[in-house]
Amino acid sequence: MPATLRQLLSALPADQILMATGNLATEIRAAVVESSGDVRSGGLFVARKGQSADGHSFIPDAIAAGAAAIIGEKSQQNLPVPYVRVKNAQQVLGPLAAAWHNFPSRKLAIIGVTGTDGKTTTCHLLHSILKRAPGIRAGYISTISADFGDETASTGLHVTTPGAPRVQACLAKMVDAGITHCILEMTSHGLTQGRLNGVDIDVAVLTNVMHEHLDYHGNWENYRNAKAIMFQMLSQSRRKPNLPKTAVVNADDPSAELFRAIPADRTLSYSIESDSDFRATAIACRAAGTSFDVADQRIAMRLMGDFNISNALAAASAAQALGVDWEVIKRGIAAVGLIPGRMEVIDEGQEFIAMVDFAHTPNALKRVLQAGRQLLLPGKRLIAVFGSAGLRDVEKRRLMAETAAQLADITVLTAEDPRTESLDDILDMMATGCLAQGGAEGETFVRVPDRGQAIFHACQLAEPGDLVMACGKGHEQSMCFGTTEHPWDDREAMRAALRGAPLSTLPTAETEPYAPD
Repeated sequence: MPATLRQLLSALPADQILMATGNLATEIRAAVVESSGDVRSGGLFVARKGQSADGHSFIPDAIAAGAAAIIGEKSQQNLPVPYVRVKNAQQVLGPLAAAWHNFPSRKLAIIGVTGTDGKTTTCHLLHSILKRAPGIRAGYISTISADFGDETASTGLHVTTPGAPRVQACLAKMVDAGITHCILEMTSHGLTQGRLNGVDIDVAVLTNVMHEHLDYHGNWENYRNAKAIMFQMLSQSRRKPNLPKTAVVNADDPSAELFRAIPADRTLSYSIESDSDFRATAIACRAAGTSFDVADQRIAMRLMGDFNISNALAAASAAQALGVDWEVIKRGIAAVGLIPGRMEVIDEGQEFIAMVDFAHTPNALKRVLQAGRQLLLPGKRLIAVFGSAGLRDVEKRRLMAETAAQLADITVLTAEDPRTESLDDILDMMATGCLAQGGAEGETFVRVPDRGQAIFHACQLAEPGDLVMACGKGHEQSMCFGTTEHPWDDREAMRAALRGAPLSTLPTAETEPYAPD
């Protein structure tokens, strides 16, 4: 909202500001943005160096579009508007956007959720609980969508945590809509890139830390430390009345002690196997759902698999941290059925089970395949279809293929956002993983480059009572080849395959159905 440049700068650490020229009393009448294309008259443009372009090159465009002031990292001469040079433009973007929106997170109870797997499901479970809690109006920002109470909006194709200006705009919209609590999914990229800077959080929830994103973070320790940023934000955030800063940690995770050691007003833990504050016992898994005991309560849910027990425990622990009654928690968990792209059953009247899941990490794939095996009667087969993304963590290609070779009866290796890498090279790496676990190409695993053909082939192989699982894309609506996003939805591909033809929207699509040699 309208503020002077000086007022916005007061939200930054003093050591970030290196130099300022021009009138700091200049009024900023439009939003803080990081893209010159988003500049509106009277706005503040933050120029930062990105992966493919340098925002400083677009300063003339931003001024031409009406920017009232510019923030950047490089020296600039003779600009017609005020210019402030900072140490790290990417890291100050969030606080500046928060200040322009009058710090919306200070008016909300913010629950941050991070982890390798299970973030989105945990967010949806907690949202379902809080919607039923007296005196609470809950919203969320997840990988699938943002919920503002009376409306929802998509958060993008391959986007998890949105950019800092959008995060703050969403939080401000929630405040205006009368939302009291916001569940915010926090990814490692979002945390390290400062997209969540300027957010005052009150409850920090960890699902797990497994092998993922090492292409970006460099090593596992850096990745784990990126997750820890969210917990460090607890002590750095402003206190809110009657809302202790609470850490919620998965005691079954190998990194649990590291997260428990980060200062907080209180720390709660949950688990299936380890000692904790909220440990699940008497677990019963059936095709219709799962039930378990925790804290002298019997929890029943429609979601399947031990991993969803962990997700439910995480949500229940966070709800307890917020003072929500167990009866409300039980109703909220029981109400959650379909989460888009998560163990989503596709039914076209076929005699076998067909599912789509977002599992795109070694651990997530292991957990969904284990859950899938629980649904099969003796003698029935699990057929897994998945790929591994280009320009991402290379090591997980082998790990995921090894996991499938161990748990699936038949594995179909295919495309998953190859980007500018060779799809054949990616499939070679994955095939090596299958072979390392005793797989036999043409018998226990095959390569089908086109994902539509791969899902169709798996469905053609399936016999009554079998289970076909397409993993890795889930709810996503596109697939990247080269630098182009092509329309794609695994659920539509599965429906097409079950109706008798492959979905053919990708560059790899062939005119004739795939037939193995």
